[in-house]
Amino acid sequence: MATLLAPIFDLPAPVQQLTNLADARIGAEILECSDEFFAEAKRMLQFETPVFIEDKFDEHGKWMDGWETRRKRHAGYDWAIIKLAVAGQIQALDIDTTFFSGNYPASAAVQACYAPDGNLDQAEWISILENNVLGPSQHHIFQISAKQIFTHVRLNIYPDGGIARFKVYGQVKIDLQDRDQVLDVLALEHGGRVIAYSDAHFGHPRNLINPGRGINMGDGWETKRRRAPGFDWCILALGSSARIEKIEIDTAHFKGNFPAEVSIQAIYVEDATDEQLIPQSMFWPFLLEAQPMQMDHIHHYINEILQHEKISHIRVNMIPDGGISRIRLWGKLA
Repeated sequence: MATLLAPIFDLPAPVQQLTNLADARIGAEILECSDEFFAEAKRMLQFETPVFIEDKFDEHGKWMDGWETRRKRHAGYDWAIIKLAVAGQIQALDIDTTFFSGNYPASAAVQACYAPDGNLDQAEWISILENNVLGPSQHHIFQISAKQIFTHVRLNIYPDGGIARFKVYGQVKIDLQDRDQVLDVLALEHGGRVIAYSDAHFGHPRNLINPGRGINMGDGWETKRRRAPGFDWCILALGSSARIEKIEIDTAHFKGNFPAEVSIQAIYVEDATDEQLIPQSMFWPFLLEAQPMQMDHIHHYINEILQHEKISHIRVNMIPDGGISRIRLWGKLA
């Protein structure tokens, strides 16, 4: 039973700086859909790239890694309503039909609304993507110009068919009733993102801000073995500027390949380009000086945090190399 993997696809650089608000890992979910006879709608919100298993069938027919509706034999179209993981300003969409070659929709449109209380009956749905033609087995990237904050989207496909993955990229909007609330300001669900890194041979640093503990050694940031002087590093942006009160560095599953030490530098800067941050980061003051690491362990730091007003970016230094599963920055928005 052969399994085909989706071709590598690089998002446009501006989209890479955004958060997928429809990521099931951080709470996005399908609330309702018109039909999901061949494949459940929730599959299109998965983070993992789609696969095609040649000989896999179920009681409904060919198993597909995505959302697929039955063939429509009357007028109309199919739709799915998605509750976004977090509210945000939508700036791009990716409607991916990978492996849907003879069963992709002819076209698709997207609406969105703001309903923080979940009352969709009273919500005003706004068109953010007019009906656009789709093609077989490919990514469709659409730039969105809406300025409003949204909590839900509705994907309409015409007249029927299948979508492998649906991603809604935007800027997270953190709406706190209590400004003294402490939260992980680096977390994916709060808008944290990776800017740059020295190496990601075995695991990408974007895993550092994933929800929960790492599920295995592949669910973390791991670099190749260093054969020259120096150390590895990555630069991350907080979702919102904050004053940090607690730091957690988790080396879960890294037992023979955890770093000897980890330090964190930090800065507060406004309106900086990612490109200018990279060379300047080596001169940022320390938020946490180099600390010895243990294997497969959550390291907590409170008293070790150095004085600072507020920060917007950090540089994590992994000395000399190795792997880290998660980093948490707990603090108050500032």
